Amino acid sequence: YPLLKHFPYTLALASKLAEVAEMKQLDVLHAHYAIPFGAASLLAKQILAPKDLKVVLTLHGTDITLVGNNASFRPVTRMTIERADGVSVVSRFLREETVRQFAIQRDLRVIYNFVDPERHDTGPCPCIPPCADRSQKTIIHISNFRPVKRIRDVMQIFRNVSASISCRLLLVGDGPDLSIAREMVEQSGLEDRVRFLGVVDHVAPLLARADLLLLPSATESFGLVALEAMASGVPVIASQVGGLPEVVEHGKTGYLAPVGDVDTMAQHALRLLTDPVHYDMVSTQAQRRARACFDFRQIVPQYVKLYEDVLTRREDR
Repeated sequence: YPLLKHFPYTLALASKLAEVAEMKQLDVLHAHYAIPFGAASLLAKQILAPKDLKVVLTLHGTDITLVGNNASFRPVTRMTIERADGVSVVSRFLREETVRQFAIQRDLRVIYNFVDPERHDTGPCPCIPPCADRSQKTIIHISNFRPVKRIRDVMQIFRNVSASISCRLLLVGDGPDLSIAREMVEQSGLEDRVRFLGVVDHVAPLLARADLLLLPSATESFGLVALEAMASGVPVIASQVGGLPEVVEHGKTGYLAPVGDVDTMAQHALRLLTDPVHYDMVSTQAQRRARACFDFRQIVPQYVKLYEDVLTRREDR
């Protein structure tokens, strides 16, 4: 049923992609997420046959662990991955998970997400005033507030930290579990220390106000918000799962702990926020790692190389 429900949309998308590819004389169509965009791109390739339009697919995580793993979508997801002309994944973890779940035989090239460091050289967001008390710390959480983000853990970590030091929490985003956060704020009497900012298009100015990012997710295929925080010099407290250890270096650019271990995460947060010398070292290392390893000027050429390999049929199958 889910497959049939989305079939008309996928067909319409494929038709439009074929129209654009023909009009622009595209040689490569790069789709993000196996379902629906990867599948629609392969249909567009068939529509344009015998023109040899190449399809490059990037897997991001939810298309493998959530949507694509739905029983109705599994055959289409696997076919899309196997038949694309080139496939990249955003972490080594996601490559292993894709092979494990779908028994993929082909090469999956790891190309990490990236940041533009210049976007993180921005001043603080004017809509968020600085703390009246200069000693007060600002903790931030940015997500789509789905269950996988473990919002209860975010609130518990903040509650533990706020019991020891003066701090405030900025909650950025929207989603089904936002009501849980609101309920916990009211129950804990934290209304004066928690701000709900909703969906924000540009997070760099907000991160410029932050001292620490909380990301205690149940899983993350990469953790782009962690990278964005690091690019702004904001240390990260996160779960030791998925692709997060490929982004956050434990003890160097932030701290990792087992999923659900809110006490350990709170202890790591307190150590950072109460030791200025240690904090400055971690902040500097976080920004340095983000810019040394994930600058778009290093990552984009890897995509260009993938396109070149696909066009010259050197992509391993």
